[in-house]
Amino acid sequence: MNATTTAPTPATMRGVRLPGDSTAVVDTLPVPEPGPGQVLLRVGASGICGSDIGFIYHEHKTHRGIDGPAYRGVVAGHEPSGTVVQAGPGCRRFGPGDRVIVYHIAGCGLCDNCRRGYMISCTGPSRAAYGWQRDGGHAQYLLAEEATCVPLPDELSFVDGALIACGFGTAYEGLRRIGVSGEGDLLVVGLGPVGLAAGMVGRGMGAARVIGVEPSARRREWAAGLDVFDAVAAPEDAAETVAAATAGRGAATVIDCSGSRPGRSLALEQAAEWGRVSLVGEGGTLETEVSDTLLHKQLTLYASWVTSLPAMADLARNLVRWGLSPERVVSDRFDLADADAAYRLAAGESRGKVVLTAAEER
Repeated sequence: MNATTTAPTPATMRGVRLPGDSTAVVDTLPVPEPGPGQVLLRVGASGICGSDIGFIYHEHKTHRGIDGPAYRGVVAGHEPSGTVVQAGPGCRRFGPGDRVIVYHIAGCGLCDNCRRGYMISCTGPSRAAYGWQRDGGHAQYLLAEEATCVPLPDELSFVDGALIACGFGTAYEGLRRIGVSGEGDLLVVGLGPVGLAAGMVGRGMGAARVIGVEPSARRREWAAGLDVFDAVAAPEDAAETVAAATAGRGAATVIDCSGSRPGRSLALEQAAEWGRVSLVGEGGTLETEVSDTLLHKQLTLYASWVTSLPAMADLARNLVRWGLSPERVVSDRFDLADADAAYRLAAGESRGKVVLTAAEER
């Protein structure tokens, strides 16, 4: 059986690579052909993630790269969404014309974690992340495993889909772990793209009040303008702000998206007795007084890494039901040709999320 397609695809495409020296390079590359169980997507949008910046873009300074030079030869980007233009032999769910979000890890499909839908935690030797160990979404076309795709509802844009693929999925998983609901308030520490996502999703999940804490004045201003947070404060004002919003009880649920020791400490300190705290920010350390901060307050601490494939599909449906668009947290959009400028902004003073989009998405 040959691959099915709706229209001829070009022989070449533009794709972005990250050499690891704080630059983004646009190359002309061949358009791949889908094999068994694979689909070829025309990419509609691809987000720039903080992990791409810290682990790959700035690798020469941070030395945080997991695979050394290995990922520098692949097309970057693990937050893609797009339209299927070709389906390889054996594809059964998606075909040409279908709009999809791509879960950014292709797992072995056989280990316990993959069978649970958590391919992020795949223990098989074939585990590969888009944009890290295999070509990712910063290109006009993306070769994806059909098993890593979930439907993108018609009510959501490709930019919405790209944000669900990582940041919003990460926030949703962390909030599910701590049981956010109308029974308590939510504190979000760190208002980068994932923190903004946490605030928006927490609002959708029904949190009584949503409070944000962020050291950057630029990001506080951007967050306040989204009409998602009931209060936004600098870290030095967090205790007073949380106390005022919660009648002195502290926040029943807290999610730390900062990935920093001060942010995590603040999250634990501002949690209410019997509170639940979720850590989703990458990197950094955690230091706290165990007895006073954890034991005596009866806290439950969760660590959460990205999300599962079923939860990502569930989130896409819920966003439609809640009437929420992740695209609202996007502050800047760039064409693939301007990827270097996009990464400079995302690595510097961006207010919100930075995405690369196809011309029709802008």
